[in-house]
Amino acid sequence: QVQLAESGGGLVQAGGSLRLSCTVSGRSIGSSVMAWFRRAPGEEREFVAAIKRGGGTTHYADFVKGRFAASRDIAKNTVYLQINSLRAADTAVYYCAAGLRGDSNSYPSSLASYDYWGQGTQVTVSS
Repeated sequence: QVQLAESGGGLVQAGGSLRLSCTVSGRSIGSSVMAWFRRAPGEEREFVAAIKRGGGTTHYADFVKGRFAASRDIAKNTVYLQINSLRAADTAVYYCAAGLRGDSNSYPSSLASYDYWGQGTQVTVSS
């Protein structure tokens, strides 16, 4: 069974930084498309970043604009999301997701590409 566990969220002042982690069990992250999504209060879940299967190419939502960086450590079977220059609009629950199917690599920003999800970690930015 594949399980994902996020950590690293918290309360931070605007302009600060956080690094979120997602540790995966039951499946190698190198053979999965790994992604971060977020859901702000009253909003739909939205794509943030993805790391494609194999070579690990990263893919970002347009709003990221260089402030976010997704990475992975295959030896630790963990993916990370570094968030810099935090803004109040970044306040959300951040979710880690794993896509195992062959077409997951083709549509990394689509919710439908992902088979497993973590419980989420809350990020709150105070202005």
